[in-house]
Amino acid sequence: MSLGDVTGRLAGKVAIISGAGQTPGETIGNGKAMALLFARAGAGVLCVDRDGDRAAATVADIEQEGGVAALCVADVAKAEEAARIASDCTALFGRVDILVNNVGIGGHGDGPPHKLTEEAFDRILRVNLKGAWLVTQAVMPGMLEQRSGAIINISSLASIAGGFQMAYEVSKAGMNRMTRSVAMSGASRGVRCNAITPGLMDTPMAIGGIAAARGISEEALREERAANVPMKFMGTGWDTAHAALFLASDEARFITGAVLPVDGGGSARVG
Repeated sequence: MSLGDVTGRLAGKVAIISGAGQTPGETIGNGKAMALLFARAGAGVLCVDRDGDRAAATVADIEQEGGVAALCVADVAKAEEAARIASDCTALFGRVDILVNNVGIGGHGDGPPHKLTEEAFDRILRVNLKGAWLVTQAVMPGMLEQRSGAIINISSLASIAGGFQMAYEVSKAGMNRMTRSVAMSGASRGVRCNAITPGLMDTPMAIGGIAAARGISEEALREERAANVPMKFMGTGWDTAHAALFLASDEARFITGAVLPVDGGGSARVG
């Protein structure tokens, strides 16, 4: 459940959120939570996903609440489709004020360096890092021209901790560095770029995928993960969404190049 009244915090803004479709599961994912919260805050939201049905469901939920949203089916890792995301948003809403790069994959073939497959390395880096860059590249000219914009990259605690999912970890570490590069290139013209590093989260992609891969129940995995968080409970998609809302809002007007942990203290323990 979302917390607090966010009415008006993004009034008049237009946001693109990639990965806005909902992976099936008991809890809400980062993408859908951000799309709903941004719409509640007054933004028009372009919900981008490769799965049109999932993105359409997010749009329907926003509209049912009285918000404004539109659907864009696209693969962020393809340059022509990344460009179309930006052009579709401009055609539908007239501008792009906010971009959230939320698409992220891991999965089959990833592992420590001696077990990681070349196919998995290429696939994960292409989607997670190259995809975020391509959409950023597509929206930045308009943001620079209007001299305002906020880009938020959804990274991961795995960018600084781990050792068993090399491709995923490297892709997210690259996203952190990309965040600062984009921040510096846009700073003098009003374009901010920040990243969020979620830790152990109770989201459908994290819980369902990992539980299935390990052959354990989702409840057992939840208990194990919660025990490994310094605060002794996992975050949810809403925690990521509220952090993203702050970074997207004018309240964060003097913040750029930041990598914000949303991890219950996980990064403090790692160092």
